[in-house]
This record gives sequence, structure tokens and C-alpha cells, in this order.
Amino acid sequence: MTFKVSRLGDIAEIIDSLHKTPKYAAEGKPMVRVTDVKYGPLKLGSAYKVNEEVFKEFSCRYTPSVGDIVITRVGSYGNTSFVVNPDFCLGQNTAAIIPKISSRYLFLALNSDALRNQIESLVVGSTQKTLSLKAISNLQIPRFNPDLENFIAEVGSQLDDKIEFNHQINQTLEQMAQALFKSWFVDFEPVKAKIAARQRWQALQPENEPASPVCYAAEFDEPPAVGDLESCMNRAAMQAIAGKTAAQLDALHAEDPERYRELYETAALFPSAMQASELGEIPEGWEALPLSQMIKLIGGGTPKKSEPAYWNGEICWFSVKDAPQDGNIFVIDTEDKITEKALKNSPTKLLPIGTTIITARGTVGKLALTGVLTAMNQSCYGIVGSDGTGSCLNYLRIHKAVDTLKKNSHGAVFDTITRATFDTVLQPQAPLDLRQRFEEVVMCTFEAIKNNLRQSKTLSELRDTLLPKLLSGELTVPDAEAQLAEVADA
Repeated sequence: MTFKVSRLGDIAEIIDSLHKTPKYAAEGKPMVRVTDVKYGPLKLGSAYKVNEEVFKEFSCRYTPSVGDIVITRVGSYGNTSFVVNPDFCLGQNTAAIIPKISSRYLFLALNSDALRNQIESLVVGSTQKTLSLKAISNLQIPRFNPDLENFIAEVGSQLDDKIEFNHQINQTLEQMAQALFKSWFVDFEPVKAKIAARQRWQALQPENEPASPVCYAAEFDEPPAVGDLESCMNRAAMQAIAGKTAAQLDALHAEDPERYRELYETAALFPSAMQASELGEIPEGWEALPLSQMIKLIGGGTPKKSEPAYWNGEICWFSVKDAPQDGNIFVIDTEDKITEKALKNSPTKLLPIGTTIITARGTVGKLALTGVLTAMNQSCYGIVGSDGTGSCLNYLRIHKAVDTLKKNSHGAVFDTITRATFDTVLQPQAPLDLRQRFEEVVMCTFEAIKNNLRQSKTLSELRDTLLPKLLSGELTVPDAEAQLAEVADA
């Protein structure tokens, strides 16, 4: 199959950003910087804000529209995102591409190997690489008939949309796990529910009469149920754990008695009183401990870059650039890989699956949970529980500690988390049986996140295989459709 090429400047309008550093604000509208531009839809959630006056100034050249493409020009050059929410302004070192052809086709073409090679040949500068506006305009875009370009856009969109959907699911799943962790180990909701249930139960007992077996469930306005005090408190804790009403618990008991029994046993693991501690009030029988006493730290290392026999192997080697997106949690692949020889002849170590990694120097506080056997560089720590805590709970309590660890990091040149920094974080430590039950509860959530991530990796690999062949004319439409059907049926 033959194809022609078009100069990008002939099939799109290219608009530069203002070449100045703005004053950012705590509140306002998003400004897109180089760090915000990553493959896929342009996400504004972590973008810096500017006030209305700055926003108007930086919008004078360009008003975004859905389907536009943003490209980076300096430092991390040549990265692109497509616009889905146009409520932003361009920050310096970026440019906008307004397509006159299929936007998604152009976006996919700009991310092909052929265009990446062109971009590499056009950047200038020894200290800070720069992609000029003229170079962007002169990029040669492969062109086909409109039907084929639309098909390529559709294939890429289907795969990218499924990957993005998996990411959104993973964000929701992580939020659910975080919420459960907070309920049990930060807000102590099941314990407080038991305390409130006991107070209501006692308030119902007539003065100078033996205790009655009548109690109320967690909500004041629900009808009384018969049972002893312990059962009443456990039922209240069950409602706090499962987010169910008393009536819903009764329905669960009738429909799934095994699940009801497991929930009751979980509730029974929580105490029904609080005690004073260095953290304030924590559940009775728990301890307030430095994080350093609850974990084991593992160091990393970098094999010699000058030794070819150490690199391009099959062992994942983690650095900050491999930190997963919010929600994805796991690292299942890395950009760089090392060999067995590198593992034997360098300080780096192979981390067990289920180890939490935290970046500890420069860019501090990025987290990942190893989904495969992984080594890492010396700017990270591997963290496992030293107290019988499972990998999911260990990850969640490190996540809870990140802000304090970052705040207490230090260093003359780079922010650094040291081993001593973990002494500065105090957390409540629940008994082992409760920690083990929490691990059982959240494990399926973490496994679902990992499975979605693996599926997205497969889809990404398919996209990166199909699209270059379609763009080069090597692959026909029927062949591409057959490969897509195989994935859909898998």
C-alpha cells in the first residue's frame, strides 16, 4: 500500500504559547504546562491555577476547542495530549495544534515511531533540547484516503478509550480501598459505632431494673431488635463497615448467611472503647507506633550504565519515571530492564511481589506496588511490613504517611526521605487478626486493579503494533480487524 505525506503546517494551524512565566494562584483556572502533557486525553486535575487576569493574558493567542492537540516544545519535547475539556490556557513551552483533518488520526500519527524519529532529528540545543514551531510545522504526516484515516482513528480511539476506561475503574477501586482504610484505621468508625450503640442500649434500660435484651440498631429511628449488648454493638459496627442499614443487614442474613457471618466476625474484632495515646484517642488495645517500627526498608542501586551486559535484559528496574498513574497502583513493567548479571554485580536487589516502592530523593513520595519481581534504583526504598501486615494494608498506610514523609524530608540540593524520616510518622497499630482480616477484604480490589492494568498493557501493545503497520501501509484493514476481534474475544 502506498501513501503520500503532508507537511503538518498545511493540515493544521500551529499556535505558540506566551514565552513567560506566570504567577500561579491557589484558586483559578488551569494552565497547562509541559508536565501536564502526556499521551491520551489532556487531564487538568493536577494543573497549576492562575487568576482571571493571567488567564485572559495567556488566552490572547489561543482559545482551546475539543479535539485540539497540545504538544510540548522544551525539555520533555514532542509529548502530545488531545483536548477533551477546553477550559484551560497554554503555559510556556507548549503549543497548540488545531487539525484540519481527523483529529484522532493526526494525534495517532504524531505518536508513531516515524514521527518520533522526525522529532528527534529536529530538536536543537545542548543544555535544554527545544522543538521549534518551525520544526513542528515541517513534520511530515503520512496521508491516506479519508476512509482509511478514519479507520485508523477508530482503531486507535477504541483501544485508547478502553485503556482510559480501565484507568477510571482503577481510580474508583483505589478510592474504595482508601475509604475503607480511613474508616477502619483513621476514623475508627466501627469502634465509634459500637460505643454509640452501647450508649443507646444503656439509655433504654429503666432505672433500678435488670438490663433488658432490647436494643436499637445504629440509626436512632430504626425499630428495636432483640439481642444482648454485644450483639447490638456488633450489628452497629457491621453497619459502619458495610454501609448498610439494619433492614439491609436482615436481608443479607436471609440471602447470604455466610457473608453475614463473615461480616459479623469482622465487626467482633473491633473493640468497643477508646484509650488515650500520643495520637489522641485510639481504639482500646491498639498501639501508637512510629512507622519505622512497623516496616522493613530495602535499598536499591543502579548497575553501571557503561556496561552493556547489564542492560536490556528481562528484569524490571524501577525509577521515578515508572511510577504508576493515580489509581493504577501497581508497577508491572518498566522502561529500563536489567540482566541477571547486573543483579549479581550491583547493589540493586530483586524486590518480592507485593513490595511498596517509594521514591525518596528529588521527586519524593511517588508510590508503586510491585506486581512483578522488580529491582529499583538507589533513589527509592522498598517497604514491606515487619509486623505481619499484608502488602495491601502496608501500601495503604504508606500512602497515608506520604504527606508527612514529604513534609519532613530534607536536603541541601534535593529533598530526601531518609530512614530516620520514617521515625517521624506515628500511626495506630491494630492487632494482627484485624489487620489480616482487612487484607482479606481488600485483596480482591487490588487484584482487580492489577488485572485491569494487565489488560491495558495488552491493549497498549496491540495499539503500538497495529498502528505503525497501518500507518506504513504494511497492514490491511481486514487484517487489523481480525486482530482486534481476537482481543475482543480473549
